[in-house]
Amino acid sequence: MGNKRNISELISKMTLEEKASLCSGRDFWNTKSIDRLDIPSVMVTDGPHGLRKQEGKADHLGLNESIEAICFPAACATACSFDIEMIEKMGEVLGEECQAENLSILLGPAVNIKRSPLCGRNFEYLSEDPYLTGKMAAAYIKGVQKWNVGTSIKHFAVNNQEDFRMNSSSELSERTLREIYLAGFEIAIKESQPKTVMCSYNKINGVYASENSYLMTDILRKEWKFEGYVMTDWGAIADRVEGLVAGVELEMPASGGYNDAKIVKAVREGVLDEAILNQAVERILKVTFSYADQRHSEAVFDRKADHQKAVEIETECAVLLENDGTLPLNSEQKILYVGEFAVKPRYQGGGSSHINASQVVSAMETAQAKGRNVTYMQGFAHDRDQAVDEVELQKIVDAAKDVDVVVIFAGLPDIIESEGYDRHNMSMPESQNRLIEAVSAVQSKTVVALHNGSPVEMPWADDVAAILELYLGGQGVGEASDRLLFGEVNPSGRLAETFPDRLEDTPSYLNFPGDGKKVEYAEGVYVGYRYYEAKKLPVRWAFGHGLSYTTFEYSNLIFSQDSMNDEETTITVNVDVMNTGAVSGKEVVQLYVSDRNKTPGRPLKELKGFKKIKLEPGEKKTVSMEISIRDLSYYDEQLKDWYAPSGTYQIQVGHASDDIRLTGELAFKTKRLLPFHVTGATTLGEVLKDPRTTALASQIITQMSSPEAGEQQESEASAILTQSIISGLPLKSLISSGKISGEEVEVLIKQLDACCQKD
Repeated sequence: MGNKRNISELISKMTLEEKASLCSGRDFWNTKSIDRLDIPSVMVTDGPHGLRKQEGKADHLGLNESIEAICFPAACATACSFDIEMIEKMGEVLGEECQAENLSILLGPAVNIKRSPLCGRNFEYLSEDPYLTGKMAAAYIKGVQKWNVGTSIKHFAVNNQEDFRMNSSSELSERTLREIYLAGFEIAIKESQPKTVMCSYNKINGVYASENSYLMTDILRKEWKFEGYVMTDWGAIADRVEGLVAGVELEMPASGGYNDAKIVKAVREGVLDEAILNQAVERILKVTFSYADQRHSEAVFDRKADHQKAVEIETECAVLLENDGTLPLNSEQKILYVGEFAVKPRYQGGGSSHINASQVVSAMETAQAKGRNVTYMQGFAHDRDQAVDEVELQKIVDAAKDVDVVVIFAGLPDIIESEGYDRHNMSMPESQNRLIEAVSAVQSKTVVALHNGSPVEMPWADDVAAILELYLGGQGVGEASDRLLFGEVNPSGRLAETFPDRLEDTPSYLNFPGDGKKVEYAEGVYVGYRYYEAKKLPVRWAFGHGLSYTTFEYSNLIFSQDSMNDEETTITVNVDVMNTGAVSGKEVVQLYVSDRNKTPGRPLKELKGFKKIKLEPGEKKTVSMEISIRDLSYYDEQLKDWYAPSGTYQIQVGHASDDIRLTGELAFKTKRLLPFHVTGATTLGEVLKDPRTTALASQIITQMSSPEAGEQQESEASAILTQSIISGLPLKSLISSGKISGEEVEVLIKQLDACCQKD
């Protein structure tokens, strides 16, 4: 980056005021220039699923108009593609559009974990699973940045709600932070090096993200080797000087020079080391010049061609949740479309990512253009929860009896899901639920096509013939839905989040969204499917679920080797998958790892691999995925690092988290041992388990269990009970046993602890 300029020399020529000026925006979307040094101003714009370039009066919430652009499917949809190649190609299209529009940075992807389905911005986030999140985000970033356009991965970190997002503190353990809320960022940053990272508004364990040196410097730069610069979310700065020291280089938007003056004052008074300011300026300039010095004159924003790409992408994302054989539809059938989403589809969420779409073609328009035998009745409005009109409802029920199939285009009105506030429940509008229930009662072939950015409760799910989850599918959702409903494309999306039966079942139900000051992440690492499986709690549809118009058979699960140790970085997992149906289709092969060592606090399984493949009828392919030591590991707070204990790990491969087809066992052996300090409070059981103290602990157990002279030998059952009780005793309690003196106990504790402190 920036290899055409001598940045150190440029910085040496700057005044203190000029350096400080580069650390904040010129206005809402542009950075500052220094004309005398040929340092340009560059423009950034909201993404992630399209360009929201505002040329007139600017705002951050999508209230004012922006240029016509392509609205691609939102992240809630694209994550369901489980297609790394596809999302990278989408990123490439966005990168070229940015070059054509002279935009240096696209603000995205948004990778915060879907902790609760109520988060108003879930439509913009990828998944409840950090591995899927990280892999999809990395591919998106690589695609955009192929055009020398930067990305800004956001919102760093633990920003999982909209209510109170400006000042609430997310309270969570280090293990939860690392395993769930940072892992997606870590994967994406290590694999794709986004040009920028955007810090979030909230506090993390009491410290604002914009002042959090542990996150911005210790983890982001020192551990993950991030090379770009950190910018604030719009208005997220707290104390500007502290933020600069913590590692936040660019404040957005402009502060009218107010915070720039604070930086200058701090340097002059010796409060801020000028070397820190110089480093911030260097990081900003490297990214600025990486764009400004590598402009692509051949870049074209072809809205017509890119619209077709948006349609194609959505066909890869939609998830067929249920189907009794009613889908796909055929041209011979008489079909009724109901619901205003059929003519006015909801295809994006509200707020800063809102795109001024270049064109939107509805499902009804598409059906008419293709000459399908389809009629339409409104049923309910697309933009509100209106009262049920009993007369109109009866007309629709009567009409439903006289057709072969009814497709109800339902979902959430735009006002319900938006940046800035959270949902209050998981319900769909009552008028929609009433209509679906009434129609399905008289028409067995009732299909529901959903337009929503996050899970909804579906009390009628068992009564309809099919459910197609379109999510917020971008401006091509109408055309894509037609292709999917009529079988021109075989649905291949898989759920990137669990659909629970009801809100009360969700992991964070008792702790979301907090009291406005703090929100406790009391569920720990048990988010999404990790929670539902541990609780054995039934769900409506599991993570990874998705049906097809064909079927797939799994066989021949083979590992490149059946054991690993510290010296071996990866093994390869191979599995054969065959299309056993009559039509071409795509399968998402999912790989999960299950720790079988009774390690405390570990989920039953975790996604650690996936691959999407296309198969013709009767075709078989071998799918290969790799497993690393990190994939076996959890974050140990004592070690302050990732750790995989020796033992057995089950590798599970299948169609969904609740549909595992094949399993195999992998043995792992590590020489690495966890820190262990033996004190009087340490139990005999603990020292018995640790290999460093096992031998000595076994001697103690034997001594404690042995009968004294003249005592009757215990029965086998009693001996087991005695040994169990002894295992739970703190070492200090051995004094009261009468079999070992206090002095001997103290010596023993020192001996045991010494065994653990040897290198």
